[in-house]
Amino acid sequence: MEIAVSVIIPTYLEGRYIEATLSNLIRTDPPIEVIVVDGGSTDETEEIAKHFTKKVYRINERGIAKARNYGARRSSGKILLFLDADVTPPADFLGEIIKVFKDSRVVGATCNIMPAHPKLGELIFFLFYNKLIWFVSKLRPHSRGEFLAVRRKQFMAVEGFDENLPCLEDHDLALRISRLGKFVFISDLTAYETMRRFRKTGLIKVVTMWTMNYISVLLRGRPISKVWHSVR
Repeated sequence: MEIAVSVIIPTYLEGRYIEATLSNLIRTDPPIEVIVVDGGSTDETEEIAKHFTKKVYRINERGIAKARNYGARRSSGKILLFLDADVTPPADFLGEIIKVFKDSRVVGATCNIMPAHPKLGELIFFLFYNKLIWFVSKLRPHSRGEFLAVRRKQFMAVEGFDENLPCLEDHDLALRISRLGKFVFISDLTAYETMRRFRKTGLIKVVTMWTMNYISVLLRGRPISKVWHSVR
C-alpha cells in the first residue's frame, strides 16, 4: 500500500509524553508511517516508541533540525508531517491534510496550535497568536514546528531544514518552500501542545524571546539565540 503521509517526530527525554502522542497516531485510517528520531534519550523514550512503530532511530547528534531531516530521509510518504512529541493532533487531522494537499499548488501547511490544558493567560495569548500567524502567512509564510506538513518533493528540493539554525528553523523552511508553491494555514484544524516551556520559563519570557529571534531573522537572517534549550 502506498503511504500518503509520513509523520516524523524528533525526541529527547520524551518518556512522559510520547505514548499519548503515538497512541493517537496509530489509530488513523488510512494508516500512516510513523518515524521517531531520538537524540540520545537516557529515559524510556525509545522503548515506549518501539511499542508503536518499527521506525525508531537514534542519532548521536542533538538538534531538532538534524533529527527532522534524518527522519525525512528515511520516510516514504509523499507528504511529510513534522510533529513534536508533546503535541496531540485532532482525530480528523489526516483527512484535513490530505484534503489540503489535493491542490497540487500546495507545498506546505500548518494549523492552529493551542494549549492542551491552558491557563487563562495562555488561552488568550494563543487565540491571538494563531490569528496573527493566519494573517501574517498571507504576506510571509510562517509556521511553528509543532505541526508542519510539507510535500516531500519540494522539501527535498530545498534541502530540508537548515541544521545551522538553533531555532526558527521551522519558519525558515516555511519561507523557503513557499517559493515553490503555496503555503497555507488550515484555519479549521487545531493541534494541542503541552505548556511545559511556558510553565517553566514564563509566558512573558518565552514570547519576548520568540519576538526578539523573529525580528533578528528579519533584519539579519539569523536568530539571537545560539542554542534552543530543551525544557523537560
